[in-house]
Amino acid sequence: MRTRPTSGALPALLLVAAACISTSSSAPPPPSVVSTPAATTIVSPSPPGRLTDVKVRLVLVATLEQPVAMAVRPGDPDLYVAEKTGRVVAIHDGKVLGRPVLDLTGQVSSGSEQGLLGIAFSPDGRFLYVNLTDTSGNTKVLSFSMGAHVADAASRRDVLEVDQPFSNHNGGDLAFGPDGYLYIGLGDGGSEGDPNGNGQSLTTLLAKMLRIAPRTSGLLPYTIPPDNPFVGEANVRPEIWAYGLRNPWRYSFDRQTGDLWMGDVGQDTWEEIDMQAAGSPGGRNYGWNRMEGRHPYAAGNLPGATLPVFEYPHTGGGCAVTGGYVYRGSAIPSLVGAYVFSDFCLGRVEAIRVRNGNVIDQADLGVSVGSVSSFGQDDAGELYVLSLAGGLYRLAPG
Repeated sequence: MRTRPTSGALPALLLVAAACISTSSSAPPPPSVVSTPAATTIVSPSPPGRLTDVKVRLVLVATLEQPVAMAVRPGDPDLYVAEKTGRVVAIHDGKVLGRPVLDLTGQVSSGSEQGLLGIAFSPDGRFLYVNLTDTSGNTKVLSFSMGAHVADAASRRDVLEVDQPFSNHNGGDLAFGPDGYLYIGLGDGGSEGDPNGNGQSLTTLLAKMLRIAPRTSGLLPYTIPPDNPFVGEANVRPEIWAYGLRNPWRYSFDRQTGDLWMGDVGQDTWEEIDMQAAGSPGGRNYGWNRMEGRHPYAAGNLPGATLPVFEYPHTGGGCAVTGGYVYRGSAIPSLVGAYVFSDFCLGRVEAIRVRNGNVIDQADLGVSVGSVSSFGQDDAGELYVLSLAGGLYRLAPG
């Protein structure tokens, strides 16, 4: 089996990736408890025109040190960006504030797929949550109280820790869902092919999407939602919301419908995008390592697996999907309702429209960025593209 960059944003390929912006023409038994998130899927009206007619450009907002995640705080106009090396910085009116919001430099591991990997604010804006790999290479989710533009380092609280057997496939993203719970995406623990069988094991948190309330419960640092799909089942981790994920590198909730979109990095051949409609029960099995995308990978097919809504092969030069957002801004009306994403190696900003679980339109939007690590969304629903090479760009009408 060949060696390839195995995480969605942080392979050693960074050393040779382009740093410039360019334009181009170019399942197990059903869970015992069914979850019913607050949001419900809304069917949008037919979009005007096709995605191939959408005209966009990328506007440089700031240059940072290996930006890897972006978040916004309720009621705060600033953009908050995590740098892989350990800092969270704030951008106010297009300028990076001199004092970092949080500085964890020296507390994170420095491997190509390690570091400070994800940030999210609590729905009330009072707490900042970060996802990182510590100096031992293990995943930690931490909480900090927020002031005006700075986190209180002394308020640190360890919410979750997961041992990582290898240095890659750490996942690392964080997102609060419309139900108010914190979703934590974890990869399969690394190496290649999931050698420890974590994807299909319900006894480990690796290769999973977790769903927790990050507040204390007795002596526990977090609370298990009572409607999580495996609550009360023997020998199953109750934190699990979904499983069979190889490395969910960037996921998001559609701010209008509440649908969950996940970019899951493939192994040798296929990259995939998964979508779970709001109101759907948890406990879904996305197939890894029995499936890679819609295709058998190990031990043949997996009946009952939830297949991706979209996949693409590596034959065109792709290597690792970078998940994005459904566009809900107002600046680019013809893009509204489309899911925007990229690939770390290709760098093209692309979009798909999905209706009833099927892709009805897709297009390369004609702009690209080297080493796309993540996407961000501001309070107005406008989208941003982050590059490990340093750039933070806003998607704007062409």
